[in-house]
This record gives sequence, structure tokens and C-alpha cells, in this order.
Amino acid sequence: MSAEPRINDRIRVPEVRLVGPSGEQVGIVPLAKALELAQEYDLDLVEVAANARPPVCKLMDYGKFKYESAMKAREARKNQAHTVIKEMKLRPKIDPHDYDTKKGHVVRFLKQGDKVKITIMFRGREQSRPELGYRLLQRLAEDVQDLGFVESNPKQDGRNMIMVLGPHKKKTEAMAEARQAQEARKAEAKANPGKSQNAADTENAADTEDAAESETPAEASAEA
Repeated sequence: MSAEPRINDRIRVPEVRLVGPSGEQVGIVPLAKALELAQEYDLDLVEVAANARPPVCKLMDYGKFKYESAMKAREARKNQAHTVIKEMKLRPKIDPHDYDTKKGHVVRFLKQGDKVKITIMFRGREQSRPELGYRLLQRLAEDVQDLGFVESNPKQDGRNMIMVLGPHKKKTEAMAEARQAQEARKAEAKANPGKSQNAADTENAADTEDAAESETPAEASAEA
């Protein structure tokens, strides 16, 4: 069944409840009278509530209405944000330097408005010490609590222990801030051409680093 409303001579009822072009209520009128008014206003008669008794019809420029609706839908899709689940893998006996590096990635992901799945990987006799992984996950959650919260508490999954962090900031907010930062960098580059190359190199390095991390739980990230 078509989702398009019936318009003009495709409307097959004896009378309609008519709404004027400015939204004013005209009342119940014969279909012939409604079509006559549509011609006088050089507009279309559009059925907007087919299940009403009698059906509600409105005088409008249907072509313009369809165009504006399509533009609104396109803008909504453009601004729609999809939350991505990143993954970070750690070992229970990770050294301080590697921990700081991994935490930095988690911080960046949360700032981007993405969730982060943290996986602690146990090997050999480490499997008998699950408390090591639990304490490490607690420590990480506390270190990034300003940016994210524990969405899924630590739980054992075979030889791994998993926790999911959710961002405080919505994805749409993170995207808006990223666009503003990008516009600010462009403006600064125009004002200071000599610094633009260094800024570009820094941004490219960050992009390369992001590419090294997984974007879904199914993809493996670098191990500690």
C-alpha cells in the first residue's frame, strides 16, 4: 500500500472536513466545493487524515510540501548519530606505561561519545587470580569517571573479564564539538599559515592511532 496521501481527483468521498492553507478550519464541505476552492487558490487538495469521518483534507502546495519534508528527513539523517562500541584489551599485570597509553585511548573514545568494551585477558595461572582483573577494571573506571560510567559491571567470560563503559556525553554533542574544533583549527590555519602543517601532522597522527583500535567488539585491538 502506498504511503502517499490521496490528492485532488484521487479523493473519492462525498464530503470532507476542510482545512484552509493557513491552517484555518473551513468546516465540512462537499468534495466538489473543496476541489473548486483548491483551484481558486491554485493549490492542491490533500487528504491528511483518511480515517476520520469525514476525512480531513487540507489546501496546500503539495509539491513544495514534499520537497520540504524530504529536506527535513535528509537533515535528520545527517545529524543522526550512531554510537560505536570500541574495544580495549589489557593484561591483568599491565605495566604503568602501557596502562597510561590504554587509558588515553579510552579517554579519547569516551570524549567522542563512544562506548568502550574493556577486556582483561587472563593467561595460564592468571586465571586463578580474577581479583587482579577486577581491581584493574575498577581502577580504570575511577580514572575516567568524569567522562564515562560503568554501563555493564565486570563479569567473567571464559578466560576474559569484561566491562563496558558508557560516555556521559551524547554522540551528537561530541560530533558538534568536533565540528566546532575543526572549524576553529581551519580559522587558525588561515590566520597562521606557518602553523597549519604542524596541526595537520598532529591530526593525521591521531587518525592513524584511532585506526589501530577496533570499532566493534568483534575486532581485536592491540594487546597490552
